[in-house]
Amino acid sequence: MKVVILAGGLGTRLMEETEARPKPMVEIGGKPILWHIMKIYEAYGYNDFILCLGYKAQTIKEYFLNYYLYNSDVSIDVGKNTVDVHFSNSESFKVTLVDTGLTTNTAGRIKKIQKYVQGEAFMLTYGDGVADINITELVDFHKSHGKLATLTTIQTPGRFGNIEMDPDGTVQHFVEKPQGDGMWINGGFFVLEPGIFKYLEEDMENIQWENKPLREIAQDGELSAYKHAGFWKPMDALRDRIELESLWSNGEAKWKIW
Repeated sequence: MKVVILAGGLGTRLMEETEARPKPMVEIGGKPILWHIMKIYEAYGYNDFILCLGYKAQTIKEYFLNYYLYNSDVSIDVGKNTVDVHFSNSESFKVTLVDTGLTTNTAGRIKKIQKYVQGEAFMLTYGDGVADINITELVDFHKSHGKLATLTTIQTPGRFGNIEMDPDGTVQHFVEKPQGDGMWINGGFFVLEPGIFKYLEEDMENIQWENKPLREIAQDGELSAYKHAGFWKPMDALRDRIELESLWSNGEAKWKIW
């Protein structure tokens, strides 16, 4: 199963860091948060990634084009123009880099990678949030209910999409970023069947995945929620980046499950 990561946004609320690089490349512990997200999936055996690029796409492309050398000990003979690699601890990532447009919204980015998932179920998440989520349990839950889509839901003070659901996890109502605290919210880490693309058939360039498509999937009874009670943290602003860096530096990074 492939993993799609939305990595193309402008990251305007983290402008202190994102003027020079895209938000998924902002570092925690010397590694881009994108790397941390990919390591979470890799820990459960999922290492085939599709990255939806946009803002400063070349930065992410260059990172992965040079990834092997970045993570190796090398000797360079400038006169002979040779490079000897002595040691590498690089991961077993397979990465498809898709430029989905500078200003394309999230629904449009997902639509543009349809051909790369090849009509199979796939996972989807945002390029700025980490969690100690059990991916195996998430996938098993998705397979158990037979619906088109599963999202991971978190109970935390509400700055994100609120979800109302039945006891069996079927989502009845989805609202993105309402006012209020303490409700179950959208935490990303989706599992999706290829049937979700029928909700992306019209022009999606300016449409948020969380608004029209996901709301319609919920209205049709095809969205279920996997409840995650553990650690979850998005990097929305500089204070979040500082908090994540502190957790990593102090050995308290609960998302480090590898």
